[in-house]
Amino acid sequence: MTKQHIRENYKTKRLELTKYQLNTKSEHICSLIFRNFELKNKTISLFLPIEKQNEINTYLILEKAILKGAKVGLPRINIENFGLRHFLFESKQQLILNKFGIPEPNDGEELFSTEFEIVFVPLLAIDIKGNRVGYGKGYYDRFLKECAEDCLFIGLQLFDEFIEIDDINHFDIRLHYCITPTKIIQF
Repeated sequence: MTKQHIRENYKTKRLELTKYQLNTKSEHICSLIFRNFELKNKTISLFLPIEKQNEINTYLILEKAILKGAKVGLPRINIENFGLRHFLFESKQQLILNKFGIPEPNDGEELFSTEFEIVFVPLLAIDIKGNRVGYGKGYYDRFLKECAEDCLFIGLQLFDEFIEIDDINHFDIRLHYCITPTKIIQF
């Protein structure tokens, strides 16, 4: 399937989830993260959910990571250059909703791509090699390319399935892991 077809299918599939299903899947993913990855005192990048798109509730991860002493950087998109800038999460008061419905920090201490040890990456779908399908603007591919060589890229997927992607590009960045509600896959 092409990325565009995959996007359409998985956006619909996510919107069909009930709030209960979404919360349960989010809780399972959060639990797997903290049972299998050490976030204590790490510098991590974490996206916040677009609620109208039924994205995973990453606030659960945010709260636990901070309790473990992690420095959590939240992305803010730059529409002009399709880039991401990250700012240290300090409080919910620094968050605003952008025009796409994404909660973003409007200020704070900037964290740079080379500082991150773990990046949690949003996705709609993923293949068995770690290639992901996002919303199609390339924000995360550009950002991941700038990260340190030993930084872990971990996708968070609401479904326990893999797809075939017909139109993978040379600039697509593969993930190291994917966490679903029932398992962790290492690529």
